[in-house]
Amino acid sequence: MSKSYSQAASLGVKEWFVGKRQETGRFTREWALNDVTFDAQAGQGFGIIGANGSGKSTLLGVLLGVLRAEVGRVDIQGRVASLLELGAGFHPELTGRQNLFLYGAILGMRIREIRRRFDDMLAFSELGHAIDQPLRTYSSGMVARLGFSAITCADTDVLLIDEVLAVGDLEFHEKCRDYLKAFKARRGTLVIVSHDLAGIQAICERGLWLDEGRVRAAGTMSEVVLAYTQSAHSVKGAVSVDSANR
Repeated sequence: MSKSYSQAASLGVKEWFVGKRQETGRFTREWALNDVTFDAQAGQGFGIIGANGSGKSTLLGVLLGVLRAEVGRVDIQGRVASLLELGAGFHPELTGRQNLFLYGAILGMRIREIRRRFDDMLAFSELGHAIDQPLRTYSSGMVARLGFSAITCADTDVLLIDEVLAVGDLEFHEKCRDYLKAFKARRGTLVIVSHDLAGIQAICERGLWLDEGRVRAAGTMSEVVLAYTQSAHSVKGAVSVDSANR
């Protein structure tokens, strides 16, 4: 599967008049994703790692269906839920309670279903009375709690997560990881993007490393992380200190 950048959309006002500069690099390449192929099985955690600008979030966008691949196809069996961006789908002026109903509806839940499961979502979030405060008063960790609590009660077969566990406290991280492990045990498929290499190895059995839109390594998560870290360590700067007087 391949996904190109929109060349027209990448032009600013100045470029329309003076022409687009010819640039190279991971943020200016023609293809956001180039010949990416993988399978994630039911009951499996599949991790995606790579540097900023490597195409990780774009790949999740294609899987979710908000972006269209020009080459190849995506085949997803079952219902999909996602938590791709902190606060996405929430309204800052609505309360946490109202946003749970809004986000639940976005995930395809009926109002009566959200009402029935609301107490469970609130308990998972541990937000207490803050649930009736406007979202604009929440910290990033509180927003993450709210978003994750919503997906815990959604009936879904495939769960897409993008780096949202980078915020919040350690106790909540462990709570989320326990939920994700239970989700896999119920034959759910997890696809997660993260820079937390230790955390992604704890959750995912298999995965891939994206580099400038291409797959650099694929296989077991431990193998992929090892290849990624070895490559990162092989690129080092040089510092020289000379104590002698010249």
